[in-house]
Amino acid sequence: MKTALITGVTGQDGAYLAQLLLERGYRVIGGMRRSSGRSTWRLDALGVADHVELVGIELLELSNLQRLLDSTRPDEIYNLAAQSFVAASFDQPIYSADVDAMGVLRLLEAVRAVDPGIRFYQASTSEMFGAVEESPQRESTRFNPQSPYAFAKVFAHHAVANYRTAHKLHAMSGILFNHESPMRGLEFVTRKITAGLARWKLGERRTLRLGNMAAARDWGFAGDYVDAIHRMVQADRPRDYVVATGESHTVREFVMAAASCLGLDLRWSGDGLAEAALDEGGRTVVAVDAAFYRPAEVNSLQGDPGLIGADLGWRPTTRFEALVEMMAKADYDRLQKGHPLL
Repeated sequence: MKTALITGVTGQDGAYLAQLLLERGYRVIGGMRRSSGRSTWRLDALGVADHVELVGIELLELSNLQRLLDSTRPDEIYNLAAQSFVAASFDQPIYSADVDAMGVLRLLEAVRAVDPGIRFYQASTSEMFGAVEESPQRESTRFNPQSPYAFAKVFAHHAVANYRTAHKLHAMSGILFNHESPMRGLEFVTRKITAGLARWKLGERRTLRLGNMAAARDWGFAGDYVDAIHRMVQADRPRDYVVATGESHTVREFVMAAASCLGLDLRWSGDGLAEAALDEGGRTVVAVDAAFYRPAEVNSLQGDPGLIGADLGWRPTTRFEALVEMMAKADYDRLQKGHPLL
C-alpha cells in the first residue's frame, strides 16, 4: 500500500484527489492548517472523510514539515495547499508569497532532508501565463504573471524544476488551467454564478454582481484533472505538463450556459460597466460592478494539453456545457432541499 500526503486536502482538488487515491488502494494522509477553521464538507460530500487521516500542517514552519514527513513517511506528496484566491492576493501579497512561494521551497527542503525518494507534485497554475503572448499556452510559453498569486506560483514552479535538476528529486508541476466542480468555493466566479442564478430561480431576487464579462478561461472538471495529476506522479520521468481542455469560454458564456440549465431566459443590455442581463420581466439578474475588476486583468487563457495526451494518455472527459450543468443543478438541488451553500 502506497502512502500519499495531500496538503490542502479540504479544498476542491484535495477532496477529489483523496477520493481517487483511496479508490486505487492508497493510505491517504490529509494535511490541513490547524488554525484554518475550514470544515471537511467536501470530503464528507464525496464519502471519504472517514478514510482520510487528517494531520496538522503549516507551510510557514520548516520544522513542522520535517517532523510530519518523518512521522508519516509518504511515498508521494501532492502539494495543493495555497492562498489560491487571486483577488485576495492583491490585498495580502506578502502572505500569499510566503505560502505559495516560500511554503513550497520549505516543503522541498523537508523532502530533501527527510527522504529524497519521495515523489513530489506541485500545483502550478495557468495564471502564471498572465498577459499571454501566444495562444494556446503550452509548456514552452513564457510566463507573464499579473498578480501576487501568479508570481508566487512562478517562483514555486521554478523551485520545483531546480530541485529536480540540482537535487535529483522526482518532482514535477502541473500547470492546471481553471478547473471547477460543485465543490468549488463560493468566492470563485463560476460557483458565484451558479449559486446566484440558482437563488434567483428559487425566487431570491438579488442581483448577481460580476466583473469582466469578456474574460475568457479554459474551464475543465476538477475530477478529470486529479486523474492527470496522479498520472504525472506515476510517470517514470518527472516533467511539467499543461492540463487543460483546449477550449476557452467567456464569463458571459458561463452565465448564459448556467441560466439555460436552470430554465432562465436572459437577454443582455448595454455594454462595459453598463452591461446587464435581464429576465423576462425586465429585472436585472446580472450586473457588472467595477469593484470586481482586478488591478491587472488577465483577459484570456487557453491551454494546449497535447503533450500530456501524447505522453500519458490523458484526455478531459467533461465538456464545458456538462460542467456548467453539473454545477448549476447541484446548487439548485442544495437550495431546493433547504441545505446551506458551502
